[in-house]
Amino acid sequence: MAKALEDMGIAGKVFLQEALTNTTDPLGAIEEFQQENSILLPSLQPALPLLDLHGLKRIDFHQSVFEVLRDRLLSRIAEISKDNQDDAAEKLEAILEKSFPLIKIDSLLPVSMCLLKSLPKVTEKYITALTKDPQLYKACPIEVKRQIWQKNQTMFGDEVLPLLTQYIKEKEDSLLTSECVVASNFFSPTPKVRRQAHVVKTLTDMIGKNIRLYDMVLQFLRTLFLKTHNVHYCSLRAEILMALHDLEVTEVCSVDPCYKFTWCLDACIREHYVDVKRARELQVFLDGVRKGHEQVLGDLSMILCDPFAVNTMLWSVMKILPDITSKEILPRDSTELKLLIRMLALGQSAWDIIKKQVFKEPKVDEEISSKFLPCLMSLGVVEQINMTRTKVKSLTKTEAETTEASKTTEPTNIKPKKKSSRAKKTTEEPSASKNTDEVDLTPTLTFITKFLMKDQLGRILMMWFTLHLVKHKRKTQLLEVLPILGKSCKECLTDGVFVHTLVAHFTTYSDLLTDDNLCLHLFTKLLFSTKTMKDTQHRQMLRFVTGVYHKLPATRLKTVMTKLEPKSTKASEHVVQLHSTLKDKINLMQVPANPSEKPPSPKSQPLLGVPTPAPL
Repeated sequence: MAKALEDMGIAGKVFLQEALTNTTDPLGAIEEFQQENSILLPSLQPALPLLDLHGLKRIDFHQSVFEVLRDRLLSRIAEISKDNQDDAAEKLEAILEKSFPLIKIDSLLPVSMCLLKSLPKVTEKYITALTKDPQLYKACPIEVKRQIWQKNQTMFGDEVLPLLTQYIKEKEDSLLTSECVVASNFFSPTPKVRRQAHVVKTLTDMIGKNIRLYDMVLQFLRTLFLKTHNVHYCSLRAEILMALHDLEVTEVCSVDPCYKFTWCLDACIREHYVDVKRARELQVFLDGVRKGHEQVLGDLSMILCDPFAVNTMLWSVMKILPDITSKEILPRDSTELKLLIRMLALGQSAWDIIKKQVFKEPKVDEEISSKFLPCLMSLGVVEQINMTRTKVKSLTKTEAETTEASKTTEPTNIKPKKKSSRAKKTTEEPSASKNTDEVDLTPTLTFITKFLMKDQLGRILMMWFTLHLVKHKRKTQLLEVLPILGKSCKECLTDGVFVHTLVAHFTTYSDLLTDDNLCLHLFTKLLFSTKTMKDTQHRQMLRFVTGVYHKLPATRLKTVMTKLEPKSTKASEHVVQLHSTLKDKINLMQVPANPSEKPPSPKSQPLLGVPTPAPL
């Protein structure tokens, strides 16, 4: 501080030390120093002794005067920066030239920072000085830091990467901590609510209107997505763009070629459905990728790989399938369905497109529209046919019993006609052909299993088709689909988003789990189909059972608890705690309401030994 003052020609600590060393009258030297460096205002001198009489120290007085003058200077700088005069920047530069050497004095630091903030472009020498000094860099306002980051990508990366790590951790934690119900799960927050998250707001504040910084953030996201395969980076890519849209930062949004596409898709995510109008808009954007600009497909694929976008598109597919079934339209003839399949395929290919830098839409297997989706539709159709046949048989049987009962009430002198052997044979035929009436689904299920083995997009569709069946309580179809999913889509158990959603659906519709046969298929054929469980999968299963243990059959619950018991010392603290809590809840449920109450004795119930009267 003293050196900075003396560099400016202001007497400081060193000057006073030399004066006291070389003088024979120290008190006179101090008085002379005070007079030369005090506030040179004639009207002030008579007032200073009065302040002394009131016990006010001179340092406090000078400090208060300094603060008033500093605040006046800061307000004047703000006024100059708001002026539209051509010489405003020159005036600010001139003040900064004089004040910057004193920037390391804490009390004068706000002046230099206010000047740097007000300048539209900071000179290179100041940027270099601020970059080299960590304390000064830390004290810089965000407007100055943006100019530093623009020229120093490493420093920007050091600021951004911890935020990206925090974002991923929050997303993964939400998959394991949010409620296990459909109404309040991972996909429940609206896009606008998600954009209010601390990380997203901080990143948009760091970017501001700087296109260079925006491009650098996108590059970080691409790099980390390639390195980790974590799809939450794709979510953040879309959220940052739409957060800038909310802030009306048109300088950045307008230069992003994915802006309008992302805006339209964001509206679909908000509505949880891709309607016909927006489907046409999305198709126009995809078809409008011009030759020579195919690189935009890399960013479009990332946006379509966002779990929130994937979830919206898949539920839209599940909503369209029953609709076209009732209208007797084939999947290959549905324009909306074909577009959704196209966008899903592009999203699922995001990693390959960015990795290989081959910006080309992936070719979709024609069998998805021509065979696979019709097979999924046929499962529902066959179930409806079987249900209708069962109902018709039940009605026919009831009518036959009614007719037979009416014949028994006729007079006994009328001899019943003898049934011919042919008639007897006819009446016995339905019972003989009871099992042959149902439609055989074996060829359909075999094709689905084989197709899923080779097609990634088919596996994604099958996973959400399972969720669709749970949502609509299609128990018969679930018994057919769950084994196929466990056999052909083993990677679905490592997909945290899908497992979370599956758990949420089964918890919401837990009445399905009262059927032990369905529980057998769900746990044995799917959830426990792998030899080992990862920590996150183990936690999801424990959370699931915690929500539905009261619905599970007793024997099934015992088997599941045995399977979920932490078997190694490497089990995480979360797993051990969840298992212990679940075990306590089950034990509490199994204890009778009043253990001290004894069962009633036979003597206290005299009617216990009386036989029940026979029905009339």
